[in-house]
Amino acid sequence: MNSDPLVIAGRTFRSRLIVGTGKYPSHVVMADAHRASAADMVTVAVRRVNLSVALPGAGPSTGLGAGPQESLIDYIDQSRIFILPNTAGCYTADEAVRTARLGREVGLSNWVKLEVIGDERTLFPDNVALLEATRILVKEGFVVLPYTNDDPVICRKLEEAGAAAVMPLGAPIGSGLGIQNPNNIRIIKAQAGVPVIVDAGVGTASDAAVAMELGADGVLMNTAIALADDPVVMAGAMKLAVEAGRMAFLAGRIPRREFASASSPTGGLIGSTPAAATK
Repeated sequence: MNSDPLVIAGRTFRSRLIVGTGKYPSHVVMADAHRASAADMVTVAVRRVNLSVALPGAGPSTGLGAGPQESLIDYIDQSRIFILPNTAGCYTADEAVRTARLGREVGLSNWVKLEVIGDERTLFPDNVALLEATRILVKEGFVVLPYTNDDPVICRKLEEAGAAAVMPLGAPIGSGLGIQNPNNIRIIKAQAGVPVIVDAGVGTASDAAVAMELGADGVLMNTAIALADDPVVMAGAMKLAVEAGRMAFLAGRIPRREFASASSPTGGLIGSTPAAATK
C-alpha cells in the first residue's frame, strides 16, 4: 500500500493506521505492537510524557524529579515513527490550548490531536470548546487534528476553522462497539476537503476494515490493541484490516441486491431450460 499513502498537511505517511501509547502491559509490549502495526504515527498524551526527555539534547530520561526515570518516549522509534501529541484529559478549551503549547515548547511537535472532553462518563467531546480551541491553535501555527463526534456539521465547521484533518469517533472511547453510525461517516467523508480519520470505538479488526470501507482515510486506535489478550498479534491484525478495507474501498463494492444474482450465466447451458421458457 506504499503507493497509496496518507497525506496530512503536506506530510506523507506510509500507513493509514495510527496507534496510541496508553494502557499497554509494559513499554516493551508497546514497542513490539508498534512494530507489528507498521504504523508510522503514534499519539502520546502530553500529560503522560516525562517532558524533560522531549527537550533537544536532554539525553537519557532524567525525569522531573531526582534520579533517572524511564519514559515511554524511550520506547518509540523516532527514526521511523512520528509522534502526535494529544491533549487527552483536558475539559476546557483553555486547558487544551495550554497543553498543546506545552507539548510544542518542550519539542514534541507543533502537531496536536486536539481533545476537549465534555462529559466524564462518556468521554464525548465538548464541540463548542473544541471549535474554540481549534481556531486559537490554528492561528498560532499548529497543525490541528481534532477529535470530535460523528457529526457532519461540526466536522465541516472544524475544517472551516483550519483543522488539517477531522477525527470523528466511531463509538465512545475504549468501548469497542465498532462503527455505530456508518452513514454519518460516509456523509462526513463526502463533504470533507481534508482527511477523515475514524478515532475511537474500534474493538477488533473487522471494525477497522469497516471504517476504511466507508471511505475513511485512516483509523486511530489504542485500547483495541493495548488491552487485547495479545497486543502484538492484534496490532498485526489491525494493520492487515486497515489495508484490506482501503483496498476494498478503492476497488468498489458490488451493489446490494434484494434477491440472488447467479455467479454463472444461466443461459446457454447444455441440457438446461430456464423455468420461464417452459411456461
